[in-house]
Amino acid sequence: MLFSIISWIVFGLIVGALARLVLPGNDPMGWLATLVLGVVGSMVGGFVGSLLWGAGDGGFQPGGFFLSLLGAILLLLIWRKVGRGTTIS
Repeated sequence: MLFSIISWIVFGLIVGALARLVLPGNDPMGWLATLVLGVVGSMVGGFVGSLLWGAGDGGFQPGGFFLSLLGAILLLLIWRKVGRGTTIS
């Protein structure tokens, strides 16, 4: 259980950081917001993947990484449109 939570945190931080690297810009968010971006992006990517290909076994899948990254990029674009002028640390 603890390992699973730590894995989500590390994976979310990596995906969030990669999304911000792919879409460079002046986003006033710290590491915690980057972590949340990655975890929520993973959830969005997983949801889209389950709609397209059905539910998987819940384990790591390479397509899941790419869908997580695309979900985080989508959320970052939405954040830029909606969240202008707000700061999250």
